[in-house]
Amino acid sequence: MSIINDAMALQDEICEIRREIHSCPETGFDVPKTKKLVLEKLESMGYSPKETGRAGVVATVGKSGKTLLLRADMDALNMTEEADVPYKSKIDGKMHGCGHDMHTAMLLGAAKLLKAHENELCGTVKLEFQPAEEIFRGSPDMLKAGLLENPHVDAAAMIHVTAGMPLPSGTFLVAGGGISSTSCEQYHITVHGKGGHGSTPHESVDPITAAAQIHLALQEINARELEGNQFGIFTTGKFSAGSASNVIPDTAEMWGTIRTIDEDNAVGELIKKRMREISQGIGAAMRCSVDVEFYDFCPCMVIDKGLSENTLRYMKELFGERAMDLNLISGGKAGGGSEDFAFVSHEVPTVSMFLVAGSSNDGYAFGQHHPKVRFDDSVLYLGAAAEANLALRWLAEHK
Repeated sequence: MSIINDAMALQDEICEIRREIHSCPETGFDVPKTKKLVLEKLESMGYSPKETGRAGVVATVGKSGKTLLLRADMDALNMTEEADVPYKSKIDGKMHGCGHDMHTAMLLGAAKLLKAHENELCGTVKLEFQPAEEIFRGSPDMLKAGLLENPHVDAAAMIHVTAGMPLPSGTFLVAGGGISSTSCEQYHITVHGKGGHGSTPHESVDPITAAAQIHLALQEINARELEGNQFGIFTTGKFSAGSASNVIPDTAEMWGTIRTIDEDNAVGELIKKRMREISQGIGAAMRCSVDVEFYDFCPCMVIDKGLSENTLRYMKELFGERAMDLNLISGGKAGGGSEDFAFVSHEVPTVSMFLVAGSSNDGYAFGQHHPKVRFDDSVLYLGAAAEANLALRWLAEHK
C-alpha cells in the first residue's frame, strides 16, 4: 500500500498540474504550452525527456530488461466550456472535455512515483505524452517517429477517465481481452450540381435533392448488405447546403463516420466501396457529380488477454473491490467510442483501464465531449498510483 500513500502525498501537486492544463487547453498538434509544462516537470524530477514526432514527449526510467509503455494524451477539444468550475478554460472555443488534462497530470504523478521507486523496477518504463488523439493522428505520428523502439516496447497501457456513470468515483475498470472499442473513419461527400434561382429550378441541377437521396440510400448498406454477424455503423453527423431560401446552391455536403469491430477492417472497406458506388451512381442519375473522401482512420482497439488479466489482478491487489472487470459492465461488447492508442494495440500487447472520475449519483451528470462535463479530480492520485503499480508489478513478473 506504500505506493498509494506515496501517491496520496502528491495529490495536491497533481491536481494543480491538472487545473493549470485545464485552464489553457490546446488542440491537435498545437500544444506548445502543455508540452513545455510536461518537459519542465519531467526535467525537475531528474528525467531527460525527448521530443518525439511533431509534438510528443517521451521519457524513460528504470534499468535494462522488458519495457512497459505508459501513455497519456495531451490535446483538448474544439468546443466552448460551459461547466462552472474555478479553473474554467480561458480559451474560447477550446476545452478539456475528454479528460486528457487528467491523463497528463496522472502520468506526471506516476513519473514522480517511478523515479522515487526506480531501484525497485525490474525493467524500463517508457512514458509517452501524446498530442492529437482527438483527430487520430498523434499515435501514428509518434509510432512513425520510433515510439516503440530505443528501447523496444514489450507491452503498453493507458488510463482513460470517465464521468457521468452510476459508479463511485475511484472505481477502476479494466478492459477484457479482445476488441474493446470500434474503429472509426471520417468521410466527406460533396455533391456538385448547378446553382440557380428557386423560381426556375428547371435551369438548375439541385445537389440537395441528390444528397438527400444519397443519405437515405446509404442506410441500405447496413440494412441489406452486411451479414447478420457483421458490425458496421454509418453516421451522417453534418449536412450542409445553401445560404438562402430562394437559391438552389451549387453544392451539398455531408460529413460523418464509419465504425466497425473487425481487426482487418474488411467490413469498413466494404462499406467504403459501396458508399462510393451508391453516391456516384445516384449522383449520375440525378445529373450531379459526387466526390467521396475518407480520412483520419483509427483501427479498433485490441486488448491482450494475458496483459488484461494481469492488470486486473494488480488493480485488485491495490484497490480491492474498487477494481472491476469492464466486461461485467459492458457484457463483453466493444464500446462505440474510438481511441487512437489502438494503433499501438496492433503492434504490441496492450491494455486500457478506465477510472471513474465523477459519478452521476454525485451530481456529475454529463459525460465526455459535453460542454458541461466536470471531472472529480480527487481521484487523480489513484490514477498515478495505478500506473506506477502496474509498471512495478508487470516488470517484476516479466524479468
